[in-house]
Amino acid sequence: MKSAALGRHISDAEVTNISKHGFWLLLANEELFVPFKNFPWFKDASISEIVRVEWPHPHHLYWPDLDIDLAVDSIRAPENFPLISKKTRPAKPPNRQTKLKRG
Repeated sequence: MKSAALGRHISDAEVTNISKHGFWLLLANEELFVPFKNFPWFKDASISEIVRVEWPHPHHLYWPDLDIDLAVDSIRAPENFPLISKKTRPAKPPNRQTKLKRG
């Protein structure tokens, strides 16, 4: 009898709770907290977008509705992954209170 090929992940990832600070993600027998301060891409996402998570590989997660890919290790130890996306701010509008000089 042969075993299944290694590398194919068959378990599901499940979001078990969402709060104003982040969400809990169950991966097999491990529950991880995903704080919005470390993962700001999720902060303004809807519940349905957050709970639709795929676990295609043991070390990789994907949220198709948000087009977000994360390494599982980045959730376990975010301090080892210091790059956090900054939301771009729109350019400041010109100051409309500037008085025009009349000649």
